[in-house]
Amino acid sequence: MSDAPTFGFDTLQIHAGARPDPATGARQTPIYQTTAYVFRDAEHAAALFNLQEVGYIYSRLTNPTVAVLQERIATLEGGVGAVCCSSGHAAQIMALFPLMGPGRNVVVSTRLYGGSITQFSQTIKRFGWSAKFVDFDDMDAVAAAVDDDTRAIFCESIANPGGYVTDLDAAASVADAAGIPLIVDNTSATPYLCRPIDHGATLVVHSMTKYLTGNGTVTGGVVVDSGTFDWSASDKFPSLSAPEPAYHGLKFHETFGALAFTFHGIAIGLRDLGMTLNPQAAHYTLMGIETLSLRMERHVQNAEKIAAWLETHPGVQAVTYAGLPSSPSHEKMTRICPKGAGGLFTVALKSGYEGCVKFVDALELFSHVANLGDTRSLVIHSASTTHRQLTEEQQVAAGAAPNVVRISIGIEDADDLIRDLDQALAAASV
Repeated sequence: MSDAPTFGFDTLQIHAGARPDPATGARQTPIYQTTAYVFRDAEHAAALFNLQEVGYIYSRLTNPTVAVLQERIATLEGGVGAVCCSSGHAAQIMALFPLMGPGRNVVVSTRLYGGSITQFSQTIKRFGWSAKFVDFDDMDAVAAAVDDDTRAIFCESIANPGGYVTDLDAAASVADAAGIPLIVDNTSATPYLCRPIDHGATLVVHSMTKYLTGNGTVTGGVVVDSGTFDWSASDKFPSLSAPEPAYHGLKFHETFGALAFTFHGIAIGLRDLGMTLNPQAAHYTLMGIETLSLRMERHVQNAEKIAAWLETHPGVQAVTYAGLPSSPSHEKMTRICPKGAGGLFTVALKSGYEGCVKFVDALELFSHVANLGDTRSLVIHSASTTHRQLTEEQQVAAGAAPNVVRISIGIEDADDLIRDLDQALAAASV
């Protein structure tokens, strides 16, 4: 008997998780715009609520459109399951929720999206959690930051805003030695450029708002479970290994094995936190993912050309794009993201803070928005917007110094984008 075929990424991004609708034959995944689902009988309802049978109860928990998206992303990332939710920030809380508790901490990279830095440094304190910020260029420092109360290590594969590439293999080794999961935000890379699970990550999170959807229409997040972590190896993760009172003492890891984290995310996380993804948003994201590889190839192609041009411009002090041979992240990029460094990077202008403001205001093709990963090219001055709440020291550590602009290269004609950048750089120097 022959083995099942192994499909390529381009095929999976279109077909994974989806079948023609059995009721109508519809080829595109329908939007199941419904709140609740009719049970076959009382026994069926009881089995669903007891987690003895998989099915649909209420759309805060599960929805057929969302389920297709979850399976597709899990397949592309090489995971066993996924839980979609309302935003990338929701996904980060969903990822930590089963792991943390009052007095516990997470070791995180200093190179994170500004909103993530705020979430980890301020907001999670309200749960009694804390975060230790460490430079992930120094893995000895990362290991030293781990203590008996540490429950996870968190980083981005390609950091927003600077395009810094994390050595995921080294980070996974530190996490493994400590017996804790590595959580990787793969938003900027997408599974087309990087699959963190292949490098030892336990969980992968995304802001689906960005490259996965790719068209700036929805807000959404996802947590992907590798299925490889032994949640029962220690007493650090009682939410997954110990009896759960809400389900008559059921032990998630003992009962669901590799899918323990995924089932907990739905049965506890979505049930109690309520950070649900709506089915229409799931539909838009599914359509976006169908062209993910094509878009990412163009993002990379454009970014490489434009970053190389910017590096030679007299008004530019530095370009952080990891696809440039001059980048400190270039060697890591060839190992972690061999298909390219994505479309996100920062540019430091010699004209300083005021020059950045003039530059942003002078651009015409680039849209000035607080987003990235769109088909359109986007720009923002992080120090005055997304990273405004941070100190200047924190801004510099996050790659968002006052003289830096973040650029998200789209899929337009690269020469048109270069002309726009050229005239804006001229305006910035006046």
